[in-house]
Amino acid sequence: MFINFIESELQPFIEENYKTEPERTLIGQSLGGLLATEILFKKPELMDHYIIVSPSLWWDNESLLEFNPKPYPDKKSVYIAVGKEGKVMERTTKELYSKLKRIGGQNTQLYFEFLKNKNHGDALHQAVYDAFERMFHDRGE
Repeated sequence: MFINFIESELQPFIEENYKTEPERTLIGQSLGGLLATEILFKKPELMDHYIIVSPSLWWDNESLLEFNPKPYPDKKSVYIAVGKEGKVMERTTKELYSKLKRIGGQNTQLYFEFLKNKNHGDALHQAVYDAFERMFHDRGE
């Protein structure tokens, strides 16, 4: 499973070979957004910040939206964005936001952005910029 690879091989490799900070951020778009959502739901402890852009939540008959996420005791920030990408992409992304809003509680800084002037091919750059602005604006970074 790719999530196990990230946890047991990739993260340790990065920490051993590069100067890192203790906070971890995951950015995923399209199928990468689906993966980021799955990690948030199943292994939330792997990351502190999640930037989920245009997630392909339609995959596998939208089964991930039916999944009951694992609770997490530590703080998370989650930024979700979608462009003008069609009814299914827009609906499922908004459903993800609504689900996280219901279950996130005080441990989650949750953001949602509908990028009406962007599409599946060009939403990522604007979304990542906006996510960093919103998630880290008070930190002087």
